[in-house]
Amino acid sequence: MNTVAIIIQIILAVGFLMFGASKFGSKQMVDEFTRYGMPQWFRVITGLLEIAGAALLVAGIWNNSLVAYGGLLVAVIMVGAVITHLRIKDPVSKIGMPIILVILTLVVLFIK
Repeated sequence: MNTVAIIIQIILAVGFLMFGASKFGSKQMVDEFTRYGMPQWFRVITGLLEIAGAALLVAGIWNNSLVAYGGLLVAVIMVGAVITHLRIKDPVSKIGMPIILVILTLVVLFIK
């Protein structure tokens, strides 16, 4: 087992669990998805997928194929986030976190 990968997986899983849960009731997330021009049902789906990705990252500690699925899922979500922020011309400060999360996810996928 690669200890660095496991630590990053846990950090990513906790982060995506929190990000995903915030999509369900946070006024800020409701406002953000409105600002993105996306329907509110997409916010809920995004939250569910982020939580599923977090669960797969945790399960991937014991099963490498599950970390691959979880990692790919959250990486795709974060690439979508980057594209969304670029589309609405957000400042770099709003794009930084999704980029960091994609990089961390790719690190886990490559060293696992």
